[in-house]
Amino acid sequence: MSVFTLENEWLVLQASTNGAAIWRFFAKGESDEIPLMRAPEAADDRLAAQSACFPLVPFGNRIGGNRFVYDGVAYALAPNTDWDEHYLHGDGWTTEWRLAEHTRSRARVVMRHDDAGTPYSYEAAQTFALDGSTLALSLEVVNRGATALPFGLGWHPYFPLTAGTTLRAPASALWLEGADWLPTERVAVPADLDFATARELPRRWVNHGFEGWNGTCEIAWPERRARLKLDADGLFGRYFLFVSDPQFEAGYNYEFFAFEPMSHCANAHNTSDGGGLRRLAPGESLRGSIRLTAELNSWKR
Repeated sequence: MSVFTLENEWLVLQASTNGAAIWRFFAKGESDEIPLMRAPEAADDRLAAQSACFPLVPFGNRIGGNRFVYDGVAYALAPNTDWDEHYLHGDGWTTEWRLAEHTRSRARVVMRHDDAGTPYSYEAAQTFALDGSTLALSLEVVNRGATALPFGLGWHPYFPLTAGTTLRAPASALWLEGADWLPTERVAVPADLDFATARELPRRWVNHGFEGWNGTCEIAWPERRARLKLDADGLFGRYFLFVSDPQFEAGYNYEFFAFEPMSHCANAHNTSDGGGLRRLAPGESLRGSIRLTAELNSWKR
C-alpha cells in the first residue's frame, strides 16, 4: 500500500492505493485547514470504508439477491463485506491499486480484476488532479472479459455535516427504500428531501437514490465561511444521498453525510431498462469525471 499527497497553493489531497481512496481533502484557509471531505483518523490498513471518498467500479450500490440475468445468462455474486448480505459497491474499494503516475498536482492509480468471485474481468484507472481551487476526479473502466456485460461508475464521498450545512442538488425523482436497503418504488421528491434550492439535511436515516439530476451540486458550511461546488459529466445523471443513524452506526453523531454521483440506480442490473448501466463489449471502455471546486470567503480571488 502507498499513501501519496497532492498539493498546490489552495488545496491538499492525501490518498491511498488501498481502494484508491481519498483520506484527506482540505482547503488552505488563512490560518487553518478547512476540511472539504470528512477527515477520518489515519489507520495502518487504510480501509476505504473508513476513508473520505472511494470509487465505485464496475458498478455502485447493490444487486438484489446478488443475482442478475444478462443476454440470457444468469450471473451470481457473493457478499464482499461481513455486515451486508449483498455484493456492495463493486470491487474497486476493496482492491489494492497500483500508483502509475505521481507529480505534485496529479496522480493516477490502476487496477485489474479477473473473475475473482464476480462475472467481471476489467481494468480500471482513477486520476486525481489539482488545478487551482479545483480537484478533478476521473474514472475509467475497460471490459477485459470474454462477453458483454453492464458497467457503471461513481464515487462515494463523505462530506462534513455541521450545524449549518446546506445542500443544493436538483433532482426530479427518488427511489423509496425497502427493508433490505434496495429501492422499491420511484416517486416524486418529497418536500423535506427537495434540494432544488439549498436546504439543511435532515438528522435522520436517509438512504435514497435520486434521478433526473443535472450534474451540479453545492455544499455550504456557513459557519466555516466555505462552500464546495461539484460538477459532474453527463454520464452521472443520478446521485445517492446517505445520512446514517446512531442506531445503525455506533458512535455516529451526524457529523458527516455521503453524496454519491452515480451513472446508474441501485439494483440497476435487475431493471427492465438497465437503470443507467452501459453495455460494454470486450475491449470497450466507459469513463467519466467530476470536478470539486472550493470557495472560501477568506480567499481574495
